[in-house]
Amino acid sequence: MKLKRKLALIFASLALAGCGAYQSAPITQNHPAHPEAVAAPERPLSRTLAYTRAEIPSTLPVAGAAMPQGYGAQQAAQGEPQTVVADGKVITTVPNASQIVVEHGEIKGFMDAMTMGYRVDPPSLLDGLKFGDKVRFTIDVPKKAIVKIEKMP
Repeated sequence: MKLKRKLALIFASLALAGCGAYQSAPITQNHPAHPEAVAAPERPLSRTLAYTRAEIPSTLPVAGAAMPQGYGAQQAAQGEPQTVVADGKVITTVPNASQIVVEHGEIKGFMDAMTMGYRVDPPSLLDGLKFGDKVRFTIDVPKKAIVKIEKMP
């Protein structure tokens, strides 16, 4: 019994001595908890996906960033096709913004392989699509929108 008491007393004194000796380093101004720390910079809103109603672009097409301004007119003047067709995989759909995000391979003469959001016209093309669906889609270049989507087996 005395041995148990001695051990308990030794452990208690070691625990108290260890806690009393610990001192945390002072917080520098670079630490986020410092009262004078600079707030983190605001991250820009996604132009690809709309997570809230405020983020839904009203007039700008999602694919507009990837295609240079006037790209459709240049193609028409050069006698190039007004549509391009590609195969891809659905990453997500945003029906209330008429958008789809597709992971696709290279679209020869048009765009490198990438994962990108596109405007869909008409929005009913999104009906029944879900993550992982393999699709073949047609982009109307002047409209900068997907105008046809077919599920692939």
